[in-house]
Amino acid sequence: MKVVGLSILRTGNDLEDPVPITMACELSSYGYFQRQGVKEMITFFSKTFTKRTQAGQRQSVSHEGFVVHCYVRSDGLAGTVTSDEEYPSRVAFVLLTQMLDEFASTMGDVWKSETRPESVPFPPIDGYLAKYQDPAAADKVTKIQQDLDETTAVLHKTIDSVLERGVKLDNLVERSDDLSKQSKMFYKQAKKTKGCCVIS
Repeated sequence: MKVVGLSILRTGNDLEDPVPITMACELSSYGYFQRQGVKEMITFFSKTFTKRTQAGQRQSVSHEGFVVHCYVRSDGLAGTVTSDEEYPSRVAFVLLTQMLDEFASTMGDVWKSETRPESVPFPPIDGYLAKYQDPAAADKVTKIQQDLDETTAVLHKTIDSVLERGVKLDNLVERSDDLSKQSKMFYKQAKKTKGCCVIS
């Protein structure tokens, strides 16, 4: 999971195309001579997809292994996150909301008349790019989901390892003193109908 680029753009009726007023890119995984071309493609995708996103709307557009997450605010300020396909869209939109809110509160109305590309310096954008490279570290819900997935994997592994040692679950149920006769009967009946207690 990787964020390749962040853009903050100005949109409006007075502009033919959205203007990327500030950008940050993480292009270290590309060769030196490829980096300028990748940055130009990120800029092109950001402008194109932002132009096709209505004010107050969010959308994610996939193209050749990349996803551009767009958010256009009602005041004309817009942002994009360009990432690989594995990056969670929910985290991308959390990033966009936080980044655009900070930009608007820090910069005031300076950006509202800007028409030159990359003309408004916003140093925190580099911090957002670095922080959100790991979505689990940046977003608490994603971290909790990752922990749950790991716990589930450990639980499945534990059951599998018990079964690998030649101990059958049926034998464990039969020998268990913790289960009532009714529970044991339910287990046997459910197993017969194959509607419950199947371990895969």
